[in-house]
Amino acid sequence: MTDAEHNGDRSAAAGQSGASGKGRTGRKARAAAGDVQLPLLGPLGLLRWAWTQLTSMRTALFLLLLLAVAAVPGSLFPQRPANPAVVTQYLKDNPDTGPWLDRFQLFDVYSSVWFSAIYLLLFISLIGCVIPRAKAHYRAMRSKPPRTPKRLSRLPEYGTLAIPASSGLTALTAAEEAAKLLRKRGYRVDVRDRDTDRPSVGAERGFAKEVGNLLFHTALIGVLVSIAVGGLFGYSGQKVVVEGESFVNTLVGYDSFKPGTSFTEDQLAPYSLTLDEFNVEFDRKSETHYGQPLDFAATMTVKESPDAEEHTETLKVNDPLTIGGSRVYLVGNGYAPVVTVRDGDGNIALQGPVVSVPSDGMYTSLMVIKAPDAKPDQLGFVGFFLPTAMLDEEGVSFSGDPDPFNPQLNLNAYYGDLGLDEGVPSNVYVLDTENLTEINSRNLDEGGIVLGANQTYELPEGKGSISFDGLKRYAALDIHYDPAKIWVLTFAVISLAGLSASLFLARRRVWVRTGTHADGRIMVEYGLLARGEDQRLASEATAIRGLLEKQWLAGSGAVEDNGAGEASAPGTGEQTKDRDAEPGASAADSSAAQKKETGKDS
Repeated sequence: MTDAEHNGDRSAAAGQSGASGKGRTGRKARAAAGDVQLPLLGPLGLLRWAWTQLTSMRTALFLLLLLAVAAVPGSLFPQRPANPAVVTQYLKDNPDTGPWLDRFQLFDVYSSVWFSAIYLLLFISLIGCVIPRAKAHYRAMRSKPPRTPKRLSRLPEYGTLAIPASSGLTALTAAEEAAKLLRKRGYRVDVRDRDTDRPSVGAERGFAKEVGNLLFHTALIGVLVSIAVGGLFGYSGQKVVVEGESFVNTLVGYDSFKPGTSFTEDQLAPYSLTLDEFNVEFDRKSETHYGQPLDFAATMTVKESPDAEEHTETLKVNDPLTIGGSRVYLVGNGYAPVVTVRDGDGNIALQGPVVSVPSDGMYTSLMVIKAPDAKPDQLGFVGFFLPTAMLDEEGVSFSGDPDPFNPQLNLNAYYGDLGLDEGVPSNVYVLDTENLTEINSRNLDEGGIVLGANQTYELPEGKGSISFDGLKRYAALDIHYDPAKIWVLTFAVISLAGLSASLFLARRRVWVRTGTHADGRIMVEYGLLARGEDQRLASEATAIRGLLEKQWLAGSGAVEDNGAGEASAPGTGEQTKDRDAEPGASAADSSAAQKKETGKDS
């Protein structure tokens, strides 16, 4: 190789080295300028990052706020579970916006996909927050109290004591006695520096505060789980029972029934209820509230199972009946007139009590009677039942009292097709007159039907007759089954207990350091520190000082001994003099005197 080639190779190497150096310099410059290239997370790292974000306290608070905002549409728009008829009417009144609102599930807010997603994320976030905090708190409870600060005088509550030389104590025995006093006061203590001339005690208490906080959040999770279990396996139903009739807990026995997502018919307990008598007490003494109901009582015969013995129960408002794991509530009542409808052939098409719906405090009640078995034409009646019928100045009937002193039926009659033979469900309290012909009403020559007790009315055109045979009362029952309700109550009580502990307990730390003065006295200094806000820290310092004085200075020659010689800590002698002059001086006063004299630590 020639010298030129050799020199060329060295020049190329130098150029490459220079380029590499320039590259390193460029990367350093970009890094210094903030253009840092982050490493790729990868799938596992991305999942870990997402979990960290989801389980942060900031995310939990954001989800809680978002859940509150998401619940607002539930109060602005009618909800199907509460009243499906109102939702149907809203869709008819708003044909343009209604279907779009329905697509976004604004009529089923609390069971919608987006609302469920928010509270499920909040549920997961709570779990992710509680578990790491519980582990960290468990480690903190097993660890020793924090090391003794070098300068106790910098703590919020600080004080000193001087034990007379005649007490016979040493610095170590004084520290051990202080540890015993603090342990009796509920502190977890640790005596350290035993082999030195300045032993000390570290003490800590109030772990129940964080335990209560964790318990509160854990119980909230329990409440959510219990509510979910109740929604999956519970059910609710409604039933109207007339006096003398029975209700058997089967699916066909309910007037309306709403099962849980995982409900099975096997969950229905085989009990039965019979309404023997329904009594209502009305106000007959007050002039301003005359006729208002005072008490409702349903006397019922109950059987827990087909083979069980019958027993009598009384069902009242706000006093539900518990049977077969279900709760039976009294939610309504009214009158059920007993009627007999005969068709044009003279045969009985309908006979028995017909439930009426009260519309006011005087029990003016809507009546709808359907006789689909009537021949040759089906018959229908709609009108009012009046417990105590009276006439106003214009000759219009109204009810003057809720008790049945003069019961009366005021009806309009129809014949034709009731629309019940097509198998389409219809409301028993609504008569669809679209395919019916009116034969009795105030607008016709025949007039309306007015029936008193034990009266019969013959329908025009030989269509049949209707008679008012008697009167019974009925009770409207609301039946709920929730297998997790006891757990909801349990976790709710636990959460309240945990919240109380979190609010009213305090996390405190106490340190006591002892030392021997040249004149034989044992010099003691102590300091207190609270984790977080603690308005009672000063009173705790006063209480601890009182215990220490009672242990070491009560009945001793403290005045003579403490007044002699210099203090081991600047200002200690002055503090002792102040305490001797004013026995009731607090630890806060002592600390103030200490700082005023020297501002130094022992």
